[in-house]
Amino acid sequence: MNSNIQSVFSSYPPQAREKVSYLRKLILETSKEIGITDLKETLKWGEPSYLTKHGSTIRIDWKEKKPDQYAMYFKCTSKLVPSFQLAFGDLFNYETTRAIIFKLDEDVPKKELKQCIKAALRYHKVKQLPLLGLGK
Repeated sequence: MNSNIQSVFSSYPPQAREKVSYLRKLILETSKEIGITDLKETLKWGEPSYLTKHGSTIRIDWKEKKPDQYAMYFKCTSKLVPSFQLAFGDLFNYETTRAIIFKLDEDVPKKELKQCIKAALRYHKVKQLPLLGLGK
């Protein structure tokens, strides 16, 4: 983790830092599991962001104006969040076509979220598949 990203994580309250760090861990873990070797961790719009050549950017953040929640953001013009909604229904809370929202006091559905991360990291390879290949 570079110092700019570390600085963002350090600015979060402890519980939010733990939760957003867990999302980071899932992104890094998933990318390794599917053989991505070019994952880049950077800041976009001041938010920790994860990019790869054949994927769509994933951003994660906690915001002071909504202190009881944190989120994983996706490109709003992609098929990602609408596909997640079709595949997983109300398992997740969504913010329009741009994010999955988590409450600080809830557990993250790890298996399903990793499927979402996998779809985002491989987006340009799966965008033509029904539901982006979710569930496979």
